[in-house]
Order: sequence, then C-alpha cells, then structure tokens
Amino acid sequence: MQVCRLNPRLRPSIFATGTNRASGERRVALSYKVCGRTAIVFGMTALALASGCRQDMQNQPKLIPQRESDIFADLRGARPQVANTVARGQLRDNSYFYTGVVQGENGYREERNLMPFPVTLEVLKRGQERFNIYCSPCHSRVGNGLGEIVERGYKPAANFHDQVRLAQPISHYFYVMTHGYGAMPDYSAQLAPADRWAVAAYIRALQLSQSATAEDVPAGVKVEELKEIAKRSGHSEFADPWTLPITAVQTYPHDASQGTPALAPANPPDLKITIPRSAPAPADGK
Repeated sequence: MQVCRLNPRLRPSIFATGTNRASGERRVALSYKVCGRTAIVFGMTALALASGCRQDMQNQPKLIPQRESDIFADLRGARPQVANTVARGQLRDNSYFYTGVVQGENGYREERNLMPFPVTLEVLKRGQERFNIYCSPCHSRVGNGLGEIVERGYKPAANFHDQVRLAQPISHYFYVMTHGYGAMPDYSAQLAPADRWAVAAYIRALQLSQSATAEDVPAGVKVEELKEIAKRSGHSEFADPWTLPITAVQTYPHDASQGTPALAPANPPDLKITIPRSAPAPADGK
C-alpha cells in the first residue's frame, strides 16, 4: 500500500490568515489529487501483473518431445515422417555422390572408378588441405602409411602406393571415409561429401606423383628431382628413404588371411593354451 506523505511546506499554518491561508489549502488539495492518481496507476499495474501470473499459458496443450499426447489417436507426441516425403535439405537424388556405390547387376553394391563431378585444380587443392589435416597423421603427407602416429607406437596405416590400393576404384576411398574400415574410424562428421570426394581425387594425385615417369610430364615442363629441391630448400633429410621407426608396433610382414588392410597383428599372438578334458561325471547311484 502506497502512503502519500504531504510536504510540510505545503501544510497551511494555523497562524496564516486571509490570502496566504487559502493559497496553502489549494496547494494541499492539489498534492492529494496527484498522490491519488499515482496510487490508482500503481494499483492497476499490480492488478495486471497479478492477472498474468495464472497458469493458463503454462498449462496450454502442446507437444513435448518423447511424451504422450492426446492430440493423436495413437497417443504418440513424436510423429513419424510422412511417407513419400523428403525433409528440406535432405533430397539426395544423386545417390552415388552421397554413398560412393551403385547397385550392380547382381544386386550388390559396386564401387566405381568415377568422380561424380569434374576435378579441377581447386578441387585438388581442397582435397590436399583436408588430407593434410585429417589423413596425414596416419597415412603421412605422401600417403605411404608412415604418419607421425606410427612413430609413437601406432599401427601403420594403409599404403596408398601398394598394388592393392592402386587397383582400388576411386569411390572406394570415399566409402571408407564415410563408414570407416578396420582400425580407421569414419570421417563423415569431419568431412562433407564434397570434401570426401576431393580427398579421394587428391589420393589419386598422390599415387600418380609417386609412380610417375618422364613420359607423364607435359612437354616443356622442367622435371626436378626431389633431392635437388630438398637440398635447395635446406632440408636434405626430406629426400632420405622413409623407414619404419623402431618404436612402431607393426614389425611383421603382412598377413592377407586377416583381411584388408591385410596387416599382421599388432603383437605376436598369444601361445595356444590347451585345457585337458576332465573325466565324465559318474552316473547317479554308482
């Protein structure tokens, strides 16, 4: 409750007479009038706020995720997607672009040695950038499978320059980046489909760079050896042979019976343990 306090200067003095007393009474009346209006405004505001504190808006019917709803006959608040509809931004009419496989004549998926879009210099540069960020720690920057993590005891990754990888179609790399393979996790969260294809194209460029011959060089282009370039750059060690560090776990030849990527186990298998059979339990009553 608001209390209006009258300014002592506005109170009419008992000793005032005539005009001065009448003027004081008018000031007192005006002060009470203003104070009354203020009290009315505050009262209406408090009434409006009090009416807004009701629970009607909070308890209004609405769909809460993963809760029951009586709006639909099946009482399910989470509604299934309408049949034969596609959400906005999820129209994937080019399935090869998003999967890297096609359906073969036998009904099984097949990989193709085909890019879904033209490969330009910008595509290769993008693929090189993504490859150096996400792939080189395991596969190294030249793709020989001896990345930095191998020097810290990790199992070597696939070598893109062996006969197995050279024979694989280009969409195989896209499929592996999408779903993972063996010890390699998938990179679908880190790489968009277009970036995965760009990395696959750059892997092909790496394979060509490591096995190219003088006949593959266009006419008029000067060919320099890596040793000369490394020496001129002040890093002659870059041209040295790539050797497997002694800290690497993988020190055994490949074993194709263990499947692709056909790497031997990280450590020698445990010795076979033979448990002798126990004698059969005697029959009841014997």
